[in-house]
Amino acid sequence: MSSAVDWQVAVRRAGHLSRPGPSGTRAELRALIQVLRAAAAEAPAHVAEITGLHRPAAQVATTPVYVVDRPRWAQANVEMFAHLTDGLLPAAKLPGSARMAGEEMGVMLALLSPKVLGQFDPFTPADGGPGRLLLVAPNVLKVERELNLDAMDFRLWVCLHEQTHAVQFAAAPWLVDHLSGRMRGLVGGVSSTTDGPERLVRAARAVVEALASGVVGGPPGPTSDLGGPLVDAFLDEDERAAMAEIVAVMSLLEGHADVVMDAVGPARLPSIRRIRAAFEKRRDGTSTLDVLLRRLLGMDAKVAQYRNGARFVRAVVEKVGHDGLNAVWTAPELLPTAAEVADPVTWVRRVHG
Repeated sequence: MSSAVDWQVAVRRAGHLSRPGPSGTRAELRALIQVLRAAAAEAPAHVAEITGLHRPAAQVATTPVYVVDRPRWAQANVEMFAHLTDGLLPAAKLPGSARMAGEEMGVMLALLSPKVLGQFDPFTPADGGPGRLLLVAPNVLKVERELNLDAMDFRLWVCLHEQTHAVQFAAAPWLVDHLSGRMRGLVGGVSSTTDGPERLVRAARAVVEALASGVVGGPPGPTSDLGGPLVDAFLDEDERAAMAEIVAVMSLLEGHADVVMDAVGPARLPSIRRIRAAFEKRRDGTSTLDVLLRRLLGMDAKVAQYRNGARFVRAVVEKVGHDGLNAVWTAPELLPTAAEVADPVTWVRRVHG
């Protein structure tokens, strides 16, 4: 079935534009891959010890782990987008518009590809487990060199975050359908409107045009927690409300992973406090170009998800412990709303009385 986006063009453009990242000897790169795989295998046991989610953590042992470069990460995300939107995006009406949309998606993924350390993808079917784990080797190497971090500690720290996501989805097997249903409903609602295809294409074009203009916007507005220019480009008020509820769940997932990765003590990760301090400074951005890219690509929104979600998780754990927090994995109706992420006590009161 034809689509509004030429996925193969997206893969080729991202692969062409993605820079290879730092180099190393063959022995160094082989060791990097081996250590990342070992860290991914070790991490679920730590997640179980902290969260009490022992059975889901044991299930994560079957999750496929792919140590990839930047073009392969971009390709994996094209596969994920294509799977999530299968049957939703109408065929392009104008000659060349599907190709243009693919080109623009490829540009966006190429811009993002140096910034992602790891990603748990629960949506793309994978052999051997619920979802797949991607670890972007050149980016891990780049960050640990730039920040002068202990390589063994940092690689496990990264895997702790991503494997916490794998444990979350194993603990809540309904969560994949819940999230993908919400996302598909949002995309389907946009694409079914009279100007839907144009709005979807305009969403991708907004990033490219803004980059070309080199203009940084003013202070974050009320939609900054949702995704910046991309959201402004194609969501109306009702659609933003639907998006806010998706973001609430993503904030929970990201914040929970951040709390767990920091809960592993210095006995196992001696440099954990230094890693967190250095990484928070990196998240805030440094150069004008870095700030520009984060704003345009919605990465400010991603940082907000980590921080808002972490505040929610810490507040809930302080009140009812990890066992009380684990109620969120039992049913969709026990997930926090956007308002509850901002006010964790209301979630505790609603769920635990």
